[in-house]
Amino acid sequence: MKFVLSTIRASFWAFLAIVALLSCDGPKSFYSLPTFVTEGTFNAVIEIPAGTNKKIEYDAIGNVFKVDEKNGAERIIQFLPYPANYGFIPSTLSDIRTGGDGDALDVLVLAEALDTGTIMQCIPIGVLRLLDDGEEDHKIIAIPLENKKRLIDARNFTELSKNYPAIMEIIELWFLNYNKDDLAEVKGWGDEMEALKEIENQLKK
Repeated sequence: MKFVLSTIRASFWAFLAIVALLSCDGPKSFYSLPTFVTEGTFNAVIEIPAGTNKKIEYDAIGNVFKVDEKNGAERIIQFLPYPANYGFIPSTLSDIRTGGDGDALDVLVLAEALDTGTIMQCIPIGVLRLLDDGEEDHKIIAIPLENKKRLIDARNFTELSKNYPAIMEIIELWFLNYNKDDLAEVKGWGDEMEALKEIENQLKK
């Protein structure tokens, strides 16, 4: 009972922090939202809904989500659409000094398509270790905290790899093939504890 109450209190205060940030006057930034909600649970900001081909990115300067442009035209993925909801984990940074790409840590949320700008409370169930043109570009694999928003029966990496090995294969193949201009390389997978450690290691200092 004490654990349940402490979890509820932590979620409540995390919710208030998000509301305060989004409603206060002055500059607002999805990048500055709190990373963790409770122990083992984090916030994910959705940029690209599952099933979308447009490369939507968050612009912190204008505090807007917009389609990335290449050579003056909207960047459309010339491949199958995103297999999961794609976004970032706020208040994280993949540091270029340690081989990262200089962006917030990426996340794939396995759920039905979520609107761009959705802030979803998630549980990590694994991490795909990826190199993109020589830079670390790891992807946290997550499920929604709310049971009713989950699509698969997997609450950790063991269940994911045992019950849904094809999901892992699809995600791997997608990132290896969606952008013919980049040289991507899969370095392996990590479980939910390694995913949490990755998030903690990438917290903004």
